[in-house]
Amino acid sequence: MSKKILILNGSPKLEGNTTTLINWFCEGAKQNKADIEIVHIASLKLKTAGCNSCRACQKIREYKCVINDDAQPVLAKMAEVDVIVMGTPLYFFGPSAQLKMIMDRMFSLYKWNNEAGTMDTPLKGKTLVLLVSAFEDIGLDITEKPFELTAAYTKMAFKSLLVPNAGTSGEIHKLKGVREKAIELGQFVGAR
Repeated sequence: MSKKILILNGSPKLEGNTTTLINWFCEGAKQNKADIEIVHIASLKLKTAGCNSCRACQKIREYKCVINDDAQPVLAKMAEVDVIVMGTPLYFFGPSAQLKMIMDRMFSLYKWNNEAGTMDTPLKGKTLVLLVSAFEDIGLDITEKPFELTAAYTKMAFKSLLVPNAGTSGEIHKLKGVREKAIELGQFVGAR
């Protein structure tokens, strides 16, 4: 049975460095016959800019955001796959706003019982992969930290590929070894 991989492309550019990284990752994952779906976050029609803190998701049994927009099926798919890949360019020492909006809505995939001090989530045991392309070589560690902490808190395996000095769109092709690293990561994560 092949691994199911959901890739969230947080770049507003469909042919930029982040998309190139994602495509290279897919090359490797496909070698293991992984079942891959890519969602271009910038094309989603969202009713709110991130989580609006209504906490209605905590009052229902399902792991579901109650805001009925294009994020809802994406969040549902996150609960169904083996691997969640988040790709983003580095913008002002963090992920793109498009990806951050989906991350905030992930709140609906957790159920807290504050009295018992427990937390349940269908994300536990999955793998979270972060792919980041940066124009320069500053801020990658800061960008990676929230994803790493989310994975640890959720008890997900975590892998990342952070690419400094990728330059402007298309220049990532000039960097030696990056394509190979992305393919290798895709192979590793896509293996059963």
